[in-house]
Amino acid sequence: MSEPRAVSIRVLDREYTVGVGSGEVDGLMAAARLLDTRMREVRGANRMAAIDRVAVLAALNLAHELEQLKRTNEQRDREITRTLQAMQARLDAMLDA
Repeated sequence: MSEPRAVSIRVLDREYTVGVGSGEVDGLMAAARLLDTRMREVRGANRMAAIDRVAVLAALNLAHELEQLKRTNEQRDREITRTLQAMQARLDAMLDA
């Protein structure tokens, strides 16, 4: 595992320092950009919106999307498993014939 290092990110015009492994900097920067974009969308034109409310709503939106992706992946995994089982059964039947 790489040594953690301090990286500065900007989210909604505020700077934060985060410790991250050197191999994860690009991922952290991408996540920070995504969070910044979502927070700006939530805040919209209301520049006086409380930052904690904006952060919670943006996090809730991202968590909802994550849950949807998990469900989609689980469904896809089940479909792949069923397809593979059907193919295995066909192969077994062909080999037994």
